[in-house]
Amino acid sequence: MDFPTVLVVDFGAQYAQLIARRIREAGVYSEIVPSDVPAEEIVARKPAAIVLSGGPSSVYAPGAPQVDPTLFEAGVPAFGICYGFQAMAQSLGGTVAHTGDREYGGTPLTLTTAGRLFGSLPNEQNVWMSHGDAVSEAPPGFTVTATSTGAPVAAFEDVDRKLAGVQFHPEVRHTAHGQTVLEHFLFDIAGLEPTWTMANVVEEQVERIRAQVGDGRALCALSGGVDSAVAAALVQRAIGDRLTCVYVDHGLMRQGETEQIERDFVAVTGVDLRVVDAREQFLGALAGVSDPEEKRKIIGREFIRVFEQAALDVVGDAKEHGDTVDFLVQGTLYPDVVESGGGTGTANIKS
Repeated sequence: MDFPTVLVVDFGAQYAQLIARRIREAGVYSEIVPSDVPAEEIVARKPAAIVLSGGPSSVYAPGAPQVDPTLFEAGVPAFGICYGFQAMAQSLGGTVAHTGDREYGGTPLTLTTAGRLFGSLPNEQNVWMSHGDAVSEAPPGFTVTATSTGAPVAAFEDVDRKLAGVQFHPEVRHTAHGQTVLEHFLFDIAGLEPTWTMANVVEEQVERIRAQVGDGRALCALSGGVDSAVAAALVQRAIGDRLTCVYVDHGLMRQGETEQIERDFVAVTGVDLRVVDAREQFLGALAGVSDPEEKRKIIGREFIRVFEQAALDVVGDAKEHGDTVDFLVQGTLYPDVVESGGGTGTANIKS
């Protein structure tokens, strides 16, 4: 089933993934696209709405990502957050300036008019800010709905065009009514309905996996973490015992966690699990190493060596029965993608 999709335009904020999650928690499906995707391509995807994320740049700095004004002429509801709010304001004829009054952290917000975005929320509320620039003048046609000490225009909306934005971060829990503000945009301004659930995703993914793998076999490196465990559970539900999972015990897990994976994960999913005891190999390679990044690279290198051999063993066993293993299952969490420099313009926190 196809669900209305909200596209989160990523301007380099590690919050972009969190924005997408909050939208899904509201019962609306969302996906992330980089800010350099042309406006016509975004519109061609027929999104139900667009959310412009925050980012580390100044909108008036040379080379800073901008928003094509044609994006707002297509009739698609749009919501700007932090940098996305400023880029939206500038693109539509508003004014963004470096006020010299930076706001970071918990900040008092005062509503100037409730409008659709704030509805019946308190006139005084605490929000999470992170900005040095600010919108000093809203674009023509917009109503200013909130202000703060460092942001003369802290929120605005143009309900007729289904456009709105906020200087603060509604996606973080530190903003008292952030999820409500986001939902007011989705439901009261964009006119969407909360029809999407995680159950829909499970059913859809299982069917896609079943269609892709067909009668084939698959191999998964199961770490015990959420990413690979969810991927393995989905594939196992789709193809059953034609999935083989390999768990490499590197000696760095929490006490009893290896046994828990062997016992509980297998009991819940029924997956075919092979455990490789490589504790001595890993701990020997890590002996005397203290730098975290060097440790990550050593663990990655040793894991590949161990898993390659385990994979050869699984493939060899399949051949003995006239089968082949054609698919590798890989699950990766959004935060890992971002922290590895996978987001648009985001810092490389770890390898």
